[in-house]
Amino acid sequence: MKKRSKKILLVFFALGLLGGWLYIKSQPELNKTLASPDEYQVQKVVDGDTIEIFRYGKTEKVRLIGVDTPETLDPRKAVQCFGKEASDNTKHLLEGQKVRIETDPLVGERDKYNRLLAYVWLGQDKLINLDLINNGYAHEYTYRSQTYKYQSGFKSAEKTAKENNLGFWSPQTCNGKTK
Repeated sequence: MKKRSKKILLVFFALGLLGGWLYIKSQPELNKTLASPDEYQVQKVVDGDTIEIFRYGKTEKVRLIGVDTPETLDPRKAVQCFGKEASDNTKHLLEGQKVRIETDPLVGERDKYNRLLAYVWLGQDKLINLDLINNGYAHEYTYRSQTYKYQSGFKSAEKTAKENNLGFWSPQTCNGKTK
């Protein structure tokens, strides 16, 4: 009888743990209060497709994978059409926020400038890289014909933004000509 009682007790204990975990996951307000080790404070928005986060005790520059916003800081180029708007939009979305980052083994971890290459998530479901393309602040960007995880979705989002004349695709702004 003792072995059976212990097994039953263990089953109830495991069910209790599972039930508690499921309850917490189903409560968005509880999830927001739980500290997550994979959330990082945005320290600065450098431009539309580059940010700085505080990670592992230091500031780290992050280049968003799969997007290219019009330039605002390249000393070799003039500020491109809709560059300031794209930068301001990214600042509005991310300045002072906590974000999650997702790297992509297909792309690699760093670019030639030693920036961390990542998808940037705000909250549980807002992929900033995709949001920039969806709203016409960024082009889909494939580096050297290299595939990446969300490539088809990003290309589809660009097509939709273009068809709907959003952001720099609008004839009233750049008509898609940002360079």
